Amino acid sequence: MARAIVIGGGVGGLTAAVALHQQGWAVTVLERSPALEPVGAGISLSPNAQRALDVVGLGDRIRDLAAWQRDGGLRTPSGRWLSRTSSEALAERFGGSLVLLHRATLVDVLRSRLPDSAVHTGRAARLTDPGGPGRPATVGTDDGDLEAELVVGADGINSGVRAALFPGHPGPAYAGFTTWRVVVPAPERHFGSHETWGRGELWGSHLMKDGRAYAYAAAGVPAGWQAPGGERAELLRRFGHWHEPIPEILAGVAAEQILRHDVYWMRDPLPAYHKGRVALLGDAAHAMTPSLGQGGNQAVEDAVVLAHHVDPEREPGPALAAYTAERLPRTMSVVTKAYRTGRINTTRFSRPVTLLRNGLIAGVNKLGPNLVLRTLDGIVDWRPPQHRG
Repeated sequence: MARAIVIGGGVGGLTAAVALHQQGWAVTVLERSPALEPVGAGISLSPNAQRALDVVGLGDRIRDLAAWQRDGGLRTPSGRWLSRTSSEALAERFGGSLVLLHRATLVDVLRSRLPDSAVHTGRAARLTDPGGPGRPATVGTDDGDLEAELVVGADGINSGVRAALFPGHPGPAYAGFTTWRVVVPAPERHFGSHETWGRGELWGSHLMKDGRAYAYAAAGVPAGWQAPGGERAELLRRFGHWHEPIPEILAGVAAEQILRHDVYWMRDPLPAYHKGRVALLGDAAHAMTPSLGQGGNQAVEDAVVLAHHVDPEREPGPALAAYTAERLPRTMSVVTKAYRTGRINTTRFSRPVTLLRNGLIAGVNKLGPNLVLRTLDGIVDWRPPQHRG
């Protein structure tokens, strides 16, 4: 049986492992951390990723566990609505709605579809030989070398696999802003999903099915910036005076619950998403800003497309070339669009420019929600190879 090693046990790596296992590969997942996604936050799955999960038989299960994103929209810090989004309009245009769940829930569902012996946590791995025709790839671990007919590099934004394949590539660049994420018990007061844009800052709040609230924030800051009074104090300073439910959510946040990450993006495309017998996916291949909510969604897409192309009975070279040809142009288009969107809502414009931005958004919204949804055309309407035709 052909062997596949997946380096990285996040959403993209586990989806690839499930898809490859279903196609007859003997899969081994090597995750450096002592547990799979021990901490995390919410993840919004758009119709494109849901269709990819349908391919591996998990779409309905995920939709059952997730909160369906109903009507929401974009607001100002005072609470004024700039635009409204309609779940019905989104479903009509793209064939489905957005669903939200905790990343740990998604990871658990994916893990449950793999043999117990397939996943190894606390297992650092490094690519020592990408292999080639007639020669397996080699992965080094503390317990010795492993050989495989296919290696999947799903080891994130600081990917060691990417560095081994393309040592001259500069890697992701700083996007100009940082993010905070929290998952806390939902406030007693009901609220609808929203994203709120200020001057160089934003906040988003969403309810999950399990009774918790997922919130995220972003702000444009210099590279290497540190919150002078701690992360909770910084969130209160920036967002504590914004409209409800933001102050209520912040009141329930403990400092240890806050996840903060500086945002990086793949400004310079890789020459390919493969080399030898190795494929890259997710952030390892095309790190993007969270501005369109597509990072995890694109990784799930990568996984099912990769499994579609590779055959355990054949040399992977041509199949991996087809994978690159299909995924590199699409994902880099999303990377660029996400970066531009992020610059719009995290750059601290002057007050007149901010008012102009808000006025343009409100004006477009008055012409109908479908005009706003057009920004997702070519992204959310994607279908996996198995569903085309």
